[in-house]
Amino acid sequence: METERILVSGGKGFIGTNLVKELRDRGHEVWSCDLMNSGLDNYVRCDVSRYRQMQELFAEHDFDYVYHLAAEYGRWNGEDYYENLWLTNVVGTKHMLHFQQKKGFRLIHFSSAEVYGDYEGVMSENVMDDIAIKQMNDYAMTKWVNELQVINSMGMFATESVIVRPVNAYGPHEHYTPYRGVIPKFIYNALMDRPYTVYRGHKRIFDYVEDTCRTFANIVDNFKPGEAYNVGGSPRWECDIKHISDLILKETGKDDSNVTYKEAEPFTTRVKRMDFTKAVRDLNHNPEIPPDKGIPKTVKWFKEQHNL
Repeated sequence: METERILVSGGKGFIGTNLVKELRDRGHEVWSCDLMNSGLDNYVRCDVSRYRQMQELFAEHDFDYVYHLAAEYGRWNGEDYYENLWLTNVVGTKHMLHFQQKKGFRLIHFSSAEVYGDYEGVMSENVMDDIAIKQMNDYAMTKWVNELQVINSMGMFATESVIVRPVNAYGPHEHYTPYRGVIPKFIYNALMDRPYTVYRGHKRIFDYVEDTCRTFANIVDNFKPGEAYNVGGSPRWECDIKHISDLILKETGKDDSNVTYKEAEPFTTRVKRMDFTKAVRDLNHNPEIPPDKGIPKTVKWFKEQHNL
């Protein structure tokens, strides 16, 4: 395996933290940038929506690959803080593409399975080319706009990029906020004896973050410019959201007295059926940790974070 010089934008975020570790464990020289100050080695404070800060970063450093994860996350976060969402996700990606055109690094751009919007069939990568999809919220819209920006850059400037569409990742280093996904919400609220809501009838494939980060790290050794990949857990692990809540309650030693059950959540796809064939074929995607093994690992991490 050849050693590469790699930047991970959003490197102190949930997936970024896990990915930086995976890439370093493989012997790569890995740098990261994010919003907060840090005294860590190979770290640069940089807001990707601020051109001057990006300019300073790329004036001082050259990279072979950039994993572009820096983004504002989540549907309701995108409603409440839409200025941050559009500036970071869309303008920030435009800045990144500008420096890719100047510096020539290969880009792995992180989109989201949310781009599949209201599509109700099996979500394979070519769906986005063949069917007019309606994204269901601003977060999903920014992710699709960014894919179009990446595609246009490849066509206009011959840049080399790969797009990945993560699907419901969870695991260590995903700190709770009200805007995160159901697993950190359920775990945090269960541990703190706080109420939370479970919507019945919604099914998802959840992927343990260490599984998917192995696949993301494989891209540098199997880089195919222009490809897009769904990356998530095994389809055989698809389950109802209530099943995830039940696993968490069991692992935290709680009953469901603080849980409110409601019917389907509005403006949310009931079932997402994903096709991971391309990632298996090209990236040796091989998820190993099902929810009944990943949830306990995640609960253990939460307990350590909150001294429980």
